[in-house]
Amino acid sequence: MADDLVERVYNVPLRAATRRVPRPKRTQRAIRAISEHVARHMKATEDDVWIDSPINEAIWAKGREKPPATLRVRAIRFEDGVVEVSLPEE
Repeated sequence: MADDLVERVYNVPLRAATRRVPRPKRTQRAIRAISEHVARHMKATEDDVWIDSPINEAIWAKGREKPPATLRVRAIRFEDGVVEVSLPEE
């Protein structure tokens, strides 16, 4: 049914999560923070969150030590509980 498909756009704050870890590990922590944030707000498990490759490229754009402070993402939860996270089309 179409009612089971949920689509939302979130601004994911990454600054607090990434500043706590050493500089070379900040982008890896940012990816995990996106997964945690989307899983919490879409009521899913982190194993069910699938992050699209353009998000990975957006986080790694300025290198491994300088991820963005916030990132706007679009999350879609499908009927089976899987959540796909991608960049919003603007």
